[in-house]
Amino acid sequence: MTPAHSPALIDIAGTTLDAEDRRRLANPLVGGLVLFARNWACRRQLAALTSEVKSIRPDLLVCVDHEGGRVQRFRGDGFTPVRAMRELGRQWMDDALAATDAATAAGYVLGAELRACGVDLSFAPVLDLDHGGSSVIGDRAFHRDARVVTMLAKSVMHGMLLAGMANCGKHFPGHGFVKADSHHEIPVDERPLEDIVGDDALPYRWLSTSLAAVMPAHVIYPQVDSRPAGFSPRWLNDLLRDRCGFTGAVFSDDLGMAGARRLDGREVSHSQAAAAALAAGCDLVLLCNHSLQGGVVLDRFLDEIASAAGHRWRPDPDSDARRLALLPTAAPLAWDELMHEPRYRHALERLP
Repeated sequence: MTPAHSPALIDIAGTTLDAEDRRRLANPLVGGLVLFARNWACRRQLAALTSEVKSIRPDLLVCVDHEGGRVQRFRGDGFTPVRAMRELGRQWMDDALAATDAATAAGYVLGAELRACGVDLSFAPVLDLDHGGSSVIGDRAFHRDARVVTMLAKSVMHGMLLAGMANCGKHFPGHGFVKADSHHEIPVDERPLEDIVGDDALPYRWLSTSLAAVMPAHVIYPQVDSRPAGFSPRWLNDLLRDRCGFTGAVFSDDLGMAGARRLDGREVSHSQAAAAALAAGCDLVLLCNHSLQGGVVLDRFLDEIASAAGHRWRPDPDSDARRLALLPTAAPLAWDELMHEPRYRHALERLP
């Protein structure tokens, strides 16, 4: 494995870095950091944390799930509480063009506030369709209609781009039909391939030139493949890249979730899941919430990924280029400047 290939995204336990965090972030296998609510105290602390991360390695990708609604990790101290994306879908039904403007405003507010604190990327927007039965997706989805989802997601992505932030559509090819929560069990979607690609996966084809990154679902579609989508070359290479035309980075979803820990009928380790995801076509693999209790699991994970390189998975020479393409290319506005910026102030007025 070449030192330039950095597929692992890991987490930290607290609001500051300790010596073990710094050691892990300096590991050439690590490509980024995923932040959670436990890593947040206030804006000043968050900005100091992200600045220290970049001082260790400027190429590290600092990420967070910050979609609006119930999935918004940083709350208070000036962060705007953006409503769930379903509200934009409801607005669409009354005034489609006003809804697209509001969606751009939402993307800009979410992206600009994160960038002002040094965060590079939010795993957003959700492209799952609102079939009505999924508790884990629920109001995170824009709408049932793939056309509406596509237009509103594209508008959110435009707002993020204006803020200097890339995007990550999730969860390919669609998590909205199944009721099970892949955090705790393995959802199974029994529909045939053409039903899925002709409905749930349509936003990925229609946004193929706009999406910077994609995160596949920890869902098994047994009429297509016996493995979840994020571990399936057929889903990631044949369908996402070849059929949909996607050219950006592919992130695994969290490998600590139940939906990632059972492959081919057997329980697998985190590193075995990572090797399977990388071999299937993922560029980056996430292992979250394992920095606690000293981070022993993270150290074992990184050691075992290194040992598996060239054996259970082979580094794609293009993977790190796709990761680096997600890094912002311009310095963000400082928070105080952002608060007085006309575009930001107007965006706040346009939120649903």
